[in-house]
Amino acid sequence: MGLFIPTYFPPISQFSEMARFNEITFEVEDNFQKQSYRNRCYIYGANGQQMLTIPTQKNNGIGKQKTKDTLVDNSVKWQDQHFKSLKASYNCSPFFEFFEDDLQHIYSKKYRFLNDLNFDAFLFLTAALHLEIKTKATTAYTPQVENDFRTLANVKQNSLKNYTPYIQVFSDKHGFLPNLSVLDLLFMEGPNAISYL
Repeated sequence: MGLFIPTYFPPISQFSEMARFNEITFEVEDNFQKQSYRNRCYIYGANGQQMLTIPTQKNNGIGKQKTKDTLVDNSVKWQDQHFKSLKASYNCSPFFEFFEDDLQHIYSKKYRFLNDLNFDAFLFLTAALHLEIKTKATTAYTPQVENDFRTLANVKQNSLKNYTPYIQVFSDKHGFLPNLSVLDLLFMEGPNAISYL
């Protein structure tokens, strides 16, 4: 069993570790950290790496806020912008059209809590890749354990993996960009993405 932070369409480094397990635990009792994959992902845009960030509500200085209590700021039209960005980037990819309707469902649903969105993103990915991974959530903050992959939610955490290049939508312009959101791999490789992971 692995321990992970729920993230927004996680990077390949995190999802490849998730895919190794039949059961994972999501840490939801930790403190929310900005500049993490909890509320952002990176895709391959026409100008290179593009960040998509989910705006979150400020906690009004009431101390630290737990990830499970983090609210999405829906006063910003972030869902339209994210879906349009994905469509602009991947409409010509081999497999985007196969997943477009399911993605549109996620981007048309109004989420109150960030974790609810991240869980739906995880379920979308496991269904798309035909993975059966049981999940549970922590009820108290978990100290360091074996198979602890929580650091993979940190954007600044350098992955030690060497990524084998695969064809990407704009690789002829900008070359191979490693460790983007697993969506990049899914839209380019479809069912073969699981072999890459």
